[in-house]
Amino acid sequence: MRTTGIEKLLLDVVKVLNKLKIKYFVTGGYAVSLWGEIRSTIDIDIVVELVEPQIKPLTQELRKNFKNCYIDEEVATEAIRQKSEFNFINPYVGLKIDFWVAKDDKKAKLEYQHRIAKTVNNQKVYFISPEDLILNKLIWARETQSDYHLRDVELIFKNSKVDLKYIKKQAENYRISNILKKASKKLQNKL
Repeated sequence: MRTTGIEKLLLDVVKVLNKLKIKYFVTGGYAVSLWGEIRSTIDIDIVVELVEPQIKPLTQELRKNFKNCYIDEEVATEAIRQKSEFNFINPYVGLKIDFWVAKDDKKAKLEYQHRIAKTVNNQKVYFISPEDLILNKLIWARETQSDYHLRDVELIFKNSKVDLKYIKKQAENYRISNILKKASKKLQNKL
């Protein structure tokens, strides 16, 4: 099977993360393509458990494997401190990876416990579970007031088997039950 540019970038970056023993999972649009419906995306979102001493080895390994790539150590270090994101850009394929530093909270711990290994071109890659992806999309829908994320929720419900009990419980914990109900109406109350 021939890999696309975005798949090759993902697989090569996953090899680096595995080599450095950095825990991760893929989320965002690429995960929606896995759990929902294939769609075009120009970046890959990866949540990483990362500490400052891992920055230098990570940036060195990425630069070794991807000539002329962009990754800023200072920005990555600040992202660890702020629990935010930093970018890795491969100019040859014109694609970017957003590394999101995992927060040290119950939600992040649950996402790591529920991450799911899938095989992509004979390589194991960890993805956010469809349930946690739905919950994140509901949170983003609340924060952005955009139905875009609710469309993704519909696609995931339509194309993946999910644990509704877990989703409902966490929706209460994250105070997004009202957004889940809104999505439920769009799904003809299948929840």
